[in-house]
Amino acid sequence: MAQRWDRASEHGEMARVLWPEPDDVPNTPRPADATFLRMYPPGRQPRPGSLRSDHLEMDSHWHFHDMHQLFFTFEGAIELEAEDGRHLISQQLAAWIPAQVAHLAHLHRTPSVSIFFNSDMIAEPGRRIRSLIVTPLMREMMRETARWPLHRPQSPVRRAFYTALAALCEEWIESQETGLFLPACADPRLKRALDHTARHSQAKLAEICAIAGMSERSLRRHLRAETGLTWEAYRQRSRLLQAITLLGETDEPIIAIAARCGFESPSAFAKAFRAAMGEAPSDYRTRGAGGAGTRCRIDRQVGPS
Repeated sequence: MAQRWDRASEHGEMARVLWPEPDDVPNTPRPADATFLRMYPPGRQPRPGSLRSDHLEMDSHWHFHDMHQLFFTFEGAIELEAEDGRHLISQQLAAWIPAQVAHLAHLHRTPSVSIFFNSDMIAEPGRRIRSLIVTPLMREMMRETARWPLHRPQSPVRRAFYTALAALCEEWIESQETGLFLPACADPRLKRALDHTARHSQAKLAEICAIAGMSERSLRRHLRAETGLTWEAYRQRSRLLQAITLLGETDEPIIAIAARCGFESPSAFAKAFRAAMGEAPSDYRTRGAGGAGTRCRIDRQVGPS
């Protein structure tokens, strides 16, 4: 965020307007320690606007805003963390972050845009981060927000545009959500197990249990109690997130992606992908390359429960 930006960088002008106070990165190791990060000049009222990042290298501190945020990446992927888990936001997904929700972000020179809305512009914003499937209309409107950065003057066209976008966001929050969310665990043994599962998509349960120092029965029982998921369901979500990234960032054949991510067969991959994303992997890739495909349905649950 502002505290990590060089005043002479791509955000120099915006940083000087929004945060004229000296840079200071707070020590916020936990969500409970999150600090408020203002997205408007001191002494002013909040107003909707965008913040575009192309070359930002940042691991932010835990923070929250008093504005709602829509987060989108044009290339690569961004990782968001919240108290209840992690979201990997690839170029076919967007993150909805309601006001007051503590979070941190990992951006590594990933072209992206954050769009902010006044808290009273969305009637039902929810109380948690959501991963949303990006439709062609959503993508084009998010691109268009670059015309009105946060620090630039208000105008009638800007006001009308963000009013319309806010109304659409209220619809997208409900209709475009996908269940590709990796819940967090307080138990350090489970955290080790899930971190290894996310990094090694083909790992077997016996290997995971050894890393966690738990029996299979104990791991299953504690994981279900903390997350509501089986280990297989968590692994399925992790595999799909990896596949989404590979589909968007590489030209690797879909059959190779299925094998690399640990799916038993291309048909098993296609079935799981369609259940989560509402479309086939090939259609998803085509849409990401500028195709006109549209999503019809999103299942809320991903993987066996």
